Amino acid sequence: MHRILFRWLVGAVPVVFGVTVLTFVLTSLVPGDPGRTILGANASPAQVKVLDAQLGLDHPLPVRYWDWLTAALHGNLGDSITSGVPVSDQLTSRLGTTLSLIGGAILVAAVAGVALGVLSALKGGWLGRAVDGIALVGLAVPNFWFGLVLMTAFAVRLPLFPVSGYVPFTDSPVQWFESLVLPVLTLGVPATAPVAKQTRDGVLTQLDREYVRVLRARGVPERSVIFRHVLRNAAAPIVTVLGVVVVTLFGGTVLAETLFVMPGLGGLAVTAAQTQDIPTVQGVALVFTVTVMLINLLIEVVYAMLNPKVRT
Repeated sequence: MHRILFRWLVGAVPVVFGVTVLTFVLTSLVPGDPGRTILGANASPAQVKVLDAQLGLDHPLPVRYWDWLTAALHGNLGDSITSGVPVSDQLTSRLGTTLSLIGGAILVAAVAGVALGVLSALKGGWLGRAVDGIALVGLAVPNFWFGLVLMTAFAVRLPLFPVSGYVPFTDSPVQWFESLVLPVLTLGVPATAPVAKQTRDGVLTQLDREYVRVLRARGVPERSVIFRHVLRNAAAPIVTVLGVVVVTLFGGTVLAETLFVMPGLGGLAVTAAQTQDIPTVQGVALVFTVTVMLINLLIEVVYAMLNPKVRT
């Protein structure tokens, strides 16, 4: 386990550094001037130049990145250029929305995907072909189109759920759940496809193994054979696929939060990028990168627990 942690640390540091550098450079190349955005179109060039100097935007790009990096290493992510609010406060206020969205989508993808995969492996026939078809459709259909379909069906024609917005759990657990249903399904249902297909293939592979025939010959109940032995031995590749799905969900939050007008990190990143608010974009990118790296670490740990060969 210590070896896994050490290997993760060795790989995480350059990844986080590379992402912050790339994000800083790409955001700086976005057309426009933050000073002009703040002051408006009627501001004179002299006023814009003075504000850029106050914000430190007149410094060379490497100097500006070094200043940000040294402050970030001391726990200071800076202030938003456009609003003046500390970036850490913005991230804290919006993190709960994004985590609720991703957590719900992971739950949908994992539960529905594993259930469909096991069922199709055991029943076969048309159900197996249906899972293959769902997998292809889920990978091909854009999330934004699926979200619009859900919004039209269950928020406009049948007003069962709110069309936009987010209610914190502390304000109302019921309204919190209702505000998450459509965006969670928008991300979670398409993500079910690869999990279901991997589960089906893994279970079919294990069902052909010798130990399954031995367990059945000994009279072990079929439910125990499937859930205590087959599914456990097929879990390692399923966990790997789930890890890939989780990483893609972070990119999907930008779309879902924009489509359903949710105050999350994805929407914050879009707004900040449009105004060249580099400290805010850097903060969001840093949170996303560290979270993804922690998820990769968790996947490696779980994979090692499921596969003794990895531990040795």
